[in-house]
Amino acid sequence: MIHDPLSLERTILETIPMARAMGIGVLDYDGHRIALQAPLAPNVNDKGCAFGGSLASLMTLAAWGLVNLKLAEAGEQAEVFVADSAISYLNPVWDALTAEAAAEPGQDWDQFIADLRARGKARITMMAEVAVAEGGGVACRMFGKFVAKRSA
Repeated sequence: MIHDPLSLERTILETIPMARAMGIGVLDYDGHRIALQAPLAPNVNDKGCAFGGSLASLMTLAAWGLVNLKLAEAGEQAEVFVADSAISYLNPVWDALTAEAAAEPGQDWDQFIADLRARGKARITMMAEVAVAEGGGVACRMFGKFVAKRSA
């Protein structure tokens, strides 16, 4: 069960083989945003920069992880799924990958938890970004709808 950032990292690495191969780790969590990181070497493409699938996976796992942490903080347990997502690739990443995720502006964690408690399922739209190292702007951005559903 996910209780905190360390248990989130453990869960990701123990249950998602691809994440282990990518070398994913939790970099930071402040209660509103989470940052996951991965080294470039196991996530490189044929051009020497970050593979698009690795970027997509890192952003998806960051958003998924934040939803799980917010559920745990509320004392709730549910299965979390990505329902749909859209990704824009804007710039290449030539260094370590760092994805930050947060709820999309205007989304309400309290309402998300209230919906889960009332209906047994809830939706929230998340945003994640990977930045280019040293102030180089945004490399890619994802918007995704995530669903939490109580286990039957």
